[in-house]
Formats: sequence, structure tokens, C-alpha cells
Amino acid sequence: MRTPKDRLRHALSFEIIALFIVTPLGAWLFARPLDEIGIVAVVSATIATGWNYLYNLLFDHALLLIAGHVTKSIAMRVFHAVLFEGGLLIVLLPFIAWYLRISLLEAFAMDISFAAFYLVYAFVFNWAYDLVFPIPATSPDKRAAPSGS
Repeated sequence: MRTPKDRLRHALSFEIIALFIVTPLGAWLFARPLDEIGIVAVVSATIATGWNYLYNLLFDHALLLIAGHVTKSIAMRVFHAVLFEGGLLIVLLPFIAWYLRISLLEAFAMDISFAAFYLVYAFVFNWAYDLVFPIPATSPDKRAAPSGS
């Protein structure tokens, strides 16, 4: 399992790198001012950072409980990314519509576009992160030990 410090590094680096990519891309793609997309991106990233930390913690615990390890296959990585983005899509939709003063349908189209970007980005980023910062190996004894040990 990853440490809280490692999870924080993961969540922050994920969002910071994404902001540098998605803000100018979104402004160009939706023909909106950079500052508008920038605010949407920063608020969304702030919400997503908390969601990222919590989601990955819960996902890893569930995977450890179900499979006995936290190693993800390609299929599991796809499932992980789709589930993450689906939850985030639901949370961000009302904010985007409100802030940009657009309909929920327009916000949905914009949110789906961002989600598509983040879906691919999350898959690539998480795989690369696991390669750069491998999950420490744990013995079966450590997995079974109570958290107080």
C-alpha cells in the first residue's frame, strides 16, 4: 500500500500537470477566455484532488481485500479510470453550468470532453506514476497484521 505522503504527492502532481495541459487546451477548444477556463480548471482540480486521494485510497483497500494485492492489470486500470471519471463528472456538472452561465446540456458536453481527456490522462499518468514510484512490496504477513501492529 502507498503511504499518505505518497498519496498526497500522487494527487497533487496529477492535478498540477493536468492543469498545465487542460487549461489552454480547453480555452482553445471551447473558444472561451483563458481565465474562465482557468477558474473552472482550478476549482475542478481542487475538488478532483480530494476525490483522487479518497478514491484511490478506497479503491486500493477494496482491491487488496478482494484480490489480496494492489497490482492493477490493464483491464483493472481501465475500470479504475472510468469509475473515477464517472464519479467526478457527476460532482462537477452543476458547478460548470453555474460558473460559465451555460445550460446543463452545454456543461455536460464540456464536462464529457474534459472527462475524456482526463480518462486517457489518468490511465497514462497512473501507469507512469507506478513505474516511477513503485508500490512497496508487502509480505502476506504484513497484509494480515492489524493496523496497530
